[in-house]
Amino acid sequence: MIINLQDIKPADVQNYLQHAIAPRPICFASTIDKAGNVNLSPFSFFNLFSSNPPVVIFSPARRVRDNTTKHSLENVLEVPEVVINLVDYDMVQQMSLASCEFPKGMNEFIKAGFTEERATLITPPMVKESKIKLECKVLEVKPLGTEGGAGNLVICEVLCMHIDESILDTDNKIDQAKMHHVARLGGDWYAKIDESNLFKVAKPNTQLGIGVDALPESIRKSKVLTGNNLGQLANVHEMPFVDPAFHDDKLKNIIQYFSLNPDEMDKELHCHAKELLDAGKVNEAWQVLLADY
Repeated sequence: MIINLQDIKPADVQNYLQHAIAPRPICFASTIDKAGNVNLSPFSFFNLFSSNPPVVIFSPARRVRDNTTKHSLENVLEVPEVVINLVDYDMVQQMSLASCEFPKGMNEFIKAGFTEERATLITPPMVKESKIKLECKVLEVKPLGTEGGAGNLVICEVLCMHIDESILDTDNKIDQAKMHHVARLGGDWYAKIDESNLFKVAKPNTQLGIGVDALPESIRKSKVLTGNNLGQLANVHEMPFVDPAFHDDKLKNIIQYFSLNPDEMDKELHCHAKELLDAGKVNEAWQVLLADY
C-alpha cells in the first residue's frame, strides 16, 4: 500500500505516522506562566538532538480537531523554562491522567497525584516521582505551521540533571536495566522497556566491519541466515580464519553425517551457525561456516 499524505485527512495522517514512528520517548513537561500557574503535560514528539551543547526538543502540536494550542506551549512562550521529567512504568497511569485537558490554571500535579519538587536553577517545579529530571532553558520555539497538527519545536538546553540513585550502577552511570522507560506508540499503545526485552548490538566504534558485500557468496546468499545474521557476521573487522583448536560436537556430527551430501551439509551448517548467531556467539558461528571451505 502506498499512501499520499496530501490525499488523506490530517487525523489519518497523524494516525499512520504515530503508529509507524514508534516507540517514542515521553517528555513529561512541567512549565509555568507569568502568573505562577503550573502546567504538567506529556509529549511523545520528543528526543535528544545534541550532547555538546546538550539539547533536547519536544513539540506541543496544535490540536488536529480544532487547531487550538496547548498550555505548555503558551507557558514556555511566557517563561522560557521547562523541566522534562522522564517517565517510567511506575508512573505511567498518573502521567496519562495528567494528559487530560484540564482548564488553564488547574494544577495537573494535584489532579494526577504527583509531588512538586523545587528545581535548582529554574522556576517550574520537578516531578518528585520521576527518576530522571532535566532542568532546561528554552532556546527557541519554532512553529512548523498554522493548521491543526502542526508542531511547535521547543528547543531546550539541558542545564542540570537529577538522577535517582536507585537506577545507578557501581560506576554511577545509569543502569539501562533499572530504568524501566515507558515509550509511546500509536493509539492507546505503550511499550515498557525492561530486562525482558533489552538486548545489545555491537557497534564498530574503533574498527570498520568488513561489510556484507565482503562475505563469501554462499553466506551472503544463504536461504537460512537472516539480514540480522549477515549484519553480525559482517561486523568483524577482518575475515576470520579457521581455528584448529575450535571444537564443537554438533559441527563434528554435521560433517560426519552429511559429508556425502554437500547441499544438505551446507544447509545444516547454516542452521547451526544461525543458532549460534541468535545466541550472540559470532566467533563460534564463523568457525562453523568456515568448516564448509
